[in-house]
Amino acid sequence: MTGMTTGNPFPTTPSGLSRRNLLGAALAAGAAVPNRLAGPAAAAGAGAGAGAGPASGPETGSAAPGAPAASGSPTTLTFPRPTGPHRVGVVDLRLVDKTRPDPTAGPGAFRELMVSVWYPARDTARYQLAPWMPAAVFTPYAIDAGFDPSAFAVPLTAGRTGAPVLRAERRLPVVVYSHGAHSHRADNTNAVQELASHGFAVVTIAHTYDTWVQFPDGRILSPSHIPMGPPDFAADARSVLDAIDALAAGRNPDADGKQLPAGLAGSLDARRVGMFGWSKGGTATVDTMLADHRVRAGLSFDGPMAPEITTDLDRPVLMMTAENTRADNPDVAEAWSHLKGWRLNVYADGAAHSSYSDVESLIPQLAKILGMSQADLESWIGTLNPAEGAHMQQAYPSAFFDLHLRGRRSRLMEAASPAFPDLKYLP
Repeated sequence: MTGMTTGNPFPTTPSGLSRRNLLGAALAAGAAVPNRLAGPAAAAGAGAGAGAGPASGPETGSAAPGAPAASGSPTTLTFPRPTGPHRVGVVDLRLVDKTRPDPTAGPGAFRELMVSVWYPARDTARYQLAPWMPAAVFTPYAIDAGFDPSAFAVPLTAGRTGAPVLRAERRLPVVVYSHGAHSHRADNTNAVQELASHGFAVVTIAHTYDTWVQFPDGRILSPSHIPMGPPDFAADARSVLDAIDALAAGRNPDADGKQLPAGLAGSLDARRVGMFGWSKGGTATVDTMLADHRVRAGLSFDGPMAPEITTDLDRPVLMMTAENTRADNPDVAEAWSHLKGWRLNVYADGAAHSSYSDVESLIPQLAKILGMSQADLESWIGTLNPAEGAHMQQAYPSAFFDLHLRGRRSRLMEAASPAFPDLKYLP
């Protein structure tokens, strides 16, 4: 099964060249992948909210996109800038669910997860930008992709590690994120940072044995051959919901007692929780909602909905599809028939499966660096306009969770918008 159905973003292109090797060739040639953010047409600082200043300022320490690179410096890839008014903070936590034995890890071991909590932050200037992945994880990830990891820096995110939580009149609504198969919890950083910049707390899950992950004691795990289906992902999500309950109650769920960012304990609203996921994570979102009423609303980025979902669900679900459509995938059609509450199916005409991940922003830039053929580029992201694809990753989750967790009306949840000409609202 290819990555177009599993969530692994490295299938083979029409030319027969592995996408891992395509990416590797680009980076070995000097193209770095720092996840520094830029506005749609102009530069903006990494980790900056609206009006936070230019990318060349002290928030980033790097030149604006489009500016000539320093002699010998690698090319910089950019992501869309979060559009919300808030700066972003992030902290990694280790969770251990003592109700779930982990026989793979040996006798007496329990299910262990790494998560990242993203949130609106304040007083961020003295806090470092968090890497897209820890360096110790990115190195084997890069080697597996087929290139020399010393040729470029670890990508950066908009999140300031450990920055204090922004004080707000109400507790923060929470969104849980589940990644694609054999991927990583950063594979939708664009969408996650956008939500945090608009005042949501977002908890991204690293599904152990199906991802690249580092634990605080130095252990590094890569995707394994241990079978993990959407129900296993959903079980992880329920463990994370327990951790959210603990944070909401003012407790620290970190298994090592790690110091939390100032203001995080007691800042989450466990009564307003949503979930979204890409590919297998999209299916796991619906599975989690069926198993746990704590998730009030769910969004699936092209989830295949397999194994077949046969139970009715009365809470809001947004299906954003590309390759896993109701017309082409009977499991998706079956799942749709069981959605008995608010529901919406938006189809991105011309999109590929990976258009619902950070690939949509990165690969068009790499294509120019590599001189990639149009056929190879389209094998990654389809024919959907990349700017439209990256923008939809930001706009639709924010609109959906604004409506169903905050009660704020959004026109995007009612009818097609001229801003997204390729997105079709299906009956």
